[in-house]
Amino acid sequence: MEKVRYGIIGLGNQGSSYMYNIFDKNKIDGAVVSACCDNNPAKIEAMKAKTSNKDVVYFADYKEMLDSGLVDAVLIEVPHYQHPEMVMECLKRDIHVISEKPAGVYTKQVKEMNEYAKDKKALFGMMFNQRTNCLYRKMKEMIANGAIGELQRVNWVITNWFRTQHYYDSGAWRATWRGEGGGVLFNQCPHQIDLVQWVVGEMPISVTAHLSYGRWHDIEVEDDVTAIFKYKNGATGVFVTSTSETPGVNRFEISGTKGRLVAEEGKLIYYKNKIDTLEQIKTATEGFVAPNFEKIEVETDGKYPQHAGIIQNFTNAILGKEEVFALGVDGYNGVALMDAMQLSGWKNGAEVPLPFDDDEYLAILNEKIKTSRLKEVEDKVANTAGTY
Repeated sequence: MEKVRYGIIGLGNQGSSYMYNIFDKNKIDGAVVSACCDNNPAKIEAMKAKTSNKDVVYFADYKEMLDSGLVDAVLIEVPHYQHPEMVMECLKRDIHVISEKPAGVYTKQVKEMNEYAKDKKALFGMMFNQRTNCLYRKMKEMIANGAIGELQRVNWVITNWFRTQHYYDSGAWRATWRGEGGGVLFNQCPHQIDLVQWVVGEMPISVTAHLSYGRWHDIEVEDDVTAIFKYKNGATGVFVTSTSETPGVNRFEISGTKGRLVAEEGKLIYYKNKIDTLEQIKTATEGFVAPNFEKIEVETDGKYPQHAGIIQNFTNAILGKEEVFALGVDGYNGVALMDAMQLSGWKNGAEVPLPFDDDEYLAILNEKIKTSRLKEVEDKVANTAGTY
């Protein structure tokens, strides 16, 4: 195989962005888009008019595209509930596939997908483009190498997701239990919820969360979240997010007995203790003396290839040149964390252990879906540049 032939399922915001901003600009070596699919004829016509690739074959039914023999790999860019189903349909045909985040809406369907993927020949990846960020890659590396010592605290405040009512009204499925399965956690924050466990190197053992549903917008789902994590060694974490605050902030910090890492405004700062705080606590002969520390701006490789980086890596993996960087099965942990926060919110802030009861979560979600209503609006394709 000289070139990987990609198909794109879903020509909304993200799918069209891949075509116009990545493939049309020849950012991927060894790959081309050969087919696209959307059940909205207007989106197909819009892409035909705008893309420079006039050789693309268009489909209204994604299974017809998969059976056409025109694609070696697929990018799935559709509403969340459909991700697992489409992944399995691709793998069943030995077609390589990258799923957009999140891997699914509820853990039960993601477990089924991952189990199905185990013995399949085709590669399965997740579009965890923010794992390519040099800051987060460096944080993960330093923590794994012992830079912060024993974990003490994890804090991530990310409130720079400001969205207007117009945004929520731009798609019939947006911010509904039936169409999206959740709000800010499931749409804006899957990358951060993936990163918070990927960078730290472990999952919390329980979650307690307060979620506000339609507090700031006329929507069914959550638009404001404060969650508390508990880790196996007794450390705690706080995760705060909202689509209503402005100016927002994005600050990720992880503290341990040997120091603290802070990622904010494109910089990674390492506060390196001269002595481990546990040793200081035990050996100091004065009551108020804290360890001295050094403030270091950490040097990284400066690379952050985003979506193009994930697609290039996946293409190279198909061509046998490297391993898949973001495996599809890695999508489970993020969904488990999102669902745990949601379940705690539904239970008025009760502590939810990880793992939790998959069937209980799905039963409550299904009850909410029964009264959920898709909006009667025409889906619009927006320019998402700079929003992730």
